[in-house]
Amino acid sequence: DGYRNTNQVSDDYRYQDGNYGAPNDGYYRGGDEPAQEEDAQSDVTEGHDEDDEVYEGEYQGIPHPDDIKEKQKKRAPAVADEYRDRADLMAERMEDEEQLAHQYENIIEECGHGRFQWTLFFVLGLALMADGVEVFVVGFVLPSAEKDMCLSSSNKGMLGLIVYLGMMVGAVLLGGLADKLGRKQCLIISLAINAAFAFLSSFVQGYGFFLFCRLISGLGIGGTLPIVFAYFSEFLSREKRGEHLSWLCMFWMIGGIYASAMAWSIIPHYGWGFSMGTKYHFHSWRVFVLVCALPCIASLVALKFMPESPRFLLEIGKHDEAWMILKQVHDTNMRAKGEPERVFTVSYIKTPKQVDEFIEIQSSTGTWYQRWLVRITTTLKQVWDNVLYCLTAQYRMNTLMLAVVWFTMALSYYGLIVWFPDMIRYFQDEAYESRVKIFDEEEVSHFTFNFTLENQIHRNGEYRNDKFIGMKFKQVRFEDSLFEDCYFEDVRSSETFFENCTIISTVFYNTDLYEQKFINCRLINSTFMKEKEGCHIDFEEDNDFLIYLVSFLGSLSVLPGNIISALLMDKIGRIKMIGGSMLISAVCCFFLFFGNSESAMIGWQCLFCGASIAAWNALDVITVELYPTDKRATAFGILNGLCKFGAILGNSIFSSFVGITKVVPILLASSALVGGGLLALRLPETREQVLM
Repeated sequence: DGYRNTNQVSDDYRYQDGNYGAPNDGYYRGGDEPAQEEDAQSDVTEGHDEDDEVYEGEYQGIPHPDDIKEKQKKRAPAVADEYRDRADLMAERMEDEEQLAHQYENIIEECGHGRFQWTLFFVLGLALMADGVEVFVVGFVLPSAEKDMCLSSSNKGMLGLIVYLGMMVGAVLLGGLADKLGRKQCLIISLAINAAFAFLSSFVQGYGFFLFCRLISGLGIGGTLPIVFAYFSEFLSREKRGEHLSWLCMFWMIGGIYASAMAWSIIPHYGWGFSMGTKYHFHSWRVFVLVCALPCIASLVALKFMPESPRFLLEIGKHDEAWMILKQVHDTNMRAKGEPERVFTVSYIKTPKQVDEFIEIQSSTGTWYQRWLVRITTTLKQVWDNVLYCLTAQYRMNTLMLAVVWFTMALSYYGLIVWFPDMIRYFQDEAYESRVKIFDEEEVSHFTFNFTLENQIHRNGEYRNDKFIGMKFKQVRFEDSLFEDCYFEDVRSSETFFENCTIISTVFYNTDLYEQKFINCRLINSTFMKEKEGCHIDFEEDNDFLIYLVSFLGSLSVLPGNIISALLMDKIGRIKMIGGSMLISAVCCFFLFFGNSESAMIGWQCLFCGASIAAWNALDVITVELYPTDKRATAFGILNGLCKFGAILGNSIFSSFVGITKVVPILLASSALVGGGLLALRLPETREQVLM
């Protein structure tokens, strides 16, 4: 940084009347540009001066700001940076960042909002859509996967939670790395991990490997949310930021609609798969998992053509790269508006003083893995320092309040999102059980059963010399019955049990009536031959259609809330949006006491989702705006990771009360929303704030 006088305060920008202005030295010229001399203006069309060969609007290489400062101060006694106190360097950097924030806002306004931002909007929207799809995938495939992979109840619960666990870790880790390695690079890594392991999970057969693939897939997609919002916000001006970040949130809704529609279209078609021998089966639900990876792959490909965030590049001192990207944004938007002749007037952008300690490792130092180990540990230490920085005195209170709001919102929202379908299934099961047919003391002999028996209870019956061939049992229970000299062949069953029965001289050939289906039974001279192997998807569930429809309507119901929040975000502010939305959602929870049917639960679910989406959108916006550029993705990742932890707790707590009571889930959700909403009103408003 050359030498500088510690008693002399000299900089390129001074705070004047609330604005940062530039001296008349050829630096940043945004807005009103001073008049140029006539002969200088003619250089564009009539040639050039021999002494100055720079064309208007053409980038010829900008001297580093440190070189400029050195020339300005070369006559002053100075102290080298390595001998200066770190606190002084940090104070100088913070002053530089404040000046950069206002200058960058002016530059983004000069670049305009147009084709470039809309292109980036759709590219990042696909990444956000992939995040929305990931949340729904496991829930849709569980009914089929549990039979295909013989999952127990505990295994199903673990599979449902493992995705959130991966997303929680991924949000913190990849969000932190995005502040050190760059938004674009980390987003590509995040999407690549998700696409690779989502694709792999559709082919693996074992439960353990499938669980591992979904965990790593969740870890990858967990990093998208903090990176996407930090990335897009740095291309938006203050007046556009709240609205367009809210529009971006709509892609999460589109992801839910896409997943529901694909599940509805693919999973019930069991014949859409193939088998290789008796061990490898590729059923329709695996096709669905493949299709759900398409938005992630599309975003990954499109992202290769987008530039890095110039705001991030300026933070790490890459002035020239940032300038070129901002010029690209300006020129793209001006060409789209039919004004290609407009010139990008910025020639110099403030870059904050670099105070990080970087370790340059020579290629001859140690082995390759030792060099990589040093790089990785150094980067992780910097990420950890960023995490701790979010808890320093300057940001501690905002971070803690945001953490509570994120957690309470996630606990109630994700808990109820799981609780609604479980309650609908519970109502369906109750209605199904109410239609059960009961047969007492029936006697059947020398009869052949070759049709389906469903939803029946047979008590104290006697079956002699009967044949059960090529048939299905669905929800059938035999109690205290006698089977003598009977023959079962090619029988498939679902939720079928024999209790306290006596079975004499009976043959079971090629059936799935396994030992666990005979409860306290006496088997005398009975034979089991060639039992069906593995788990089989025997029947299409009649309620699958309704479950897909419920998820589809729940995702679609947030559309009005998305539109309203986008239009009002910059008018009423982020704080009122969060508080109002959470309090209205809490009121909606109390109406769930009147949800005693499937249709009522579907209606209240749509109302709750539509009311709560505005709070989610405002939380995303305010989290981006409250933290500086070099901590933005880290802070967002921490809070989003806490959100996923709340989702895990909500899923576990709320699902345990299904069929027991509605009071606890409703009171827990509503009280969490009220507490979080009231606390959110104490957060600082950020709609008039430049992006630091």
